[in-house]
Amino acid sequence: MFINILLGITIVSLNILLVYYLYFFKQRSAPKRENTSFIKPISIIICAKNEEEHLKDNIAKILAQDYPVFEVIVVNDQSSDNTANVLKELQKIHPQLVLVTIEPHINHQPGKKFALTLGIKTAKYEYLLLTDADCAPNSSNWVKQMCRNFSSTDIVLGYGAYQKKKGFLNQLIRFDTFNVAQQYLSYALKENTYMGVGRNLAYKKSLFFDNKGFANHMHISSGDDDLFIQEVATNDNVSIAINKEAHTISAVIDNWKDWTSQKRRHITTAPLYKMKFKVLLSVYPYAQLLFWMSILLLFFFQFYLPIILFILLIKLSISYLVNYKLMQQLKIFDLYWLHPIYEVFHLLVQGIFVILNTFNKPKRW
Repeated sequence: MFINILLGITIVSLNILLVYYLYFFKQRSAPKRENTSFIKPISIIICAKNEEEHLKDNIAKILAQDYPVFEVIVVNDQSSDNTANVLKELQKIHPQLVLVTIEPHINHQPGKKFALTLGIKTAKYEYLLLTDADCAPNSSNWVKQMCRNFSSTDIVLGYGAYQKKKGFLNQLIRFDTFNVAQQYLSYALKENTYMGVGRNLAYKKSLFFDNKGFANHMHISSGDDDLFIQEVATNDNVSIAINKEAHTISAVIDNWKDWTSQKRRHITTAPLYKMKFKVLLSVYPYAQLLFWMSILLLFFFQFYLPIILFILLIKLSISYLVNYKLMQQLKIFDLYWLHPIYEVFHLLVQGIFVILNTFNKPKRW
């Protein structure tokens, strides 16, 4: 009886995964509504808190974009390092660099919503492109590639990659980034947009103010790129940009403690998601977990091996077929052949984060 239950769990969870793979994650050949002729002015907004070194490395690449008219607004959010002086020196060379300073005595909610709101209010142009101080554009055509769909859409979801370095933590972080991107990009293509990433996101200024900005969740530290996007996204006002020239690349965290803190902060908004997104985003990892647990137990109890191997072959074959194109597009193909192993480790780590947040939510941002 126990073996039959395990086999039933394996088959049910496999079928759920096949629905996700073949309906959501099987990528279309091209993003929706591409338009190469869009050349209206763009306001690029960066929020920076103690980002002296990252600004030195990245701001020049942003200011060197091959685009007719754009401004770069950097909001210095109460930095205690040399960020202010670095920005002032850069402004002498680059007239399109605009500085906004939040003085130390000003009290505001942790997170970057207050700083981002000031940056958006300062922006001269209707079309906004957001990134972080620790992000560098992957090409001189980043602005052009991210904003090409603006003539027919209000929101553009981009991809923010992390630097490739040696070590298992780096591989796990990059797989986690791929896993998140696979979901929010695929759901957006199926008209179920629930988030973007603040490292690479574009939308109209009027859309922000028509929604009264972050007013509905200003008291929450996170949510500027998921709760807000859920509020303003419709079935026909979102497009994606996953061309490699549209990527940004961020400095990667190199220790488990900092990455754990970051991931735990990011998932604090999940309980506030719309119900359909809670269901979509919960069923998938639970199906993964049940599949791997049940199939390992079937191996352990030495159930009829040809059946187990056949079920495993179906799962792995579809996973490899579906992930092939997207892992190439998102420049993470070095993890392709071992991605089922990363999937298992990722499930375990994510489960730990959820358990930790259940008993002790992050209090520092």
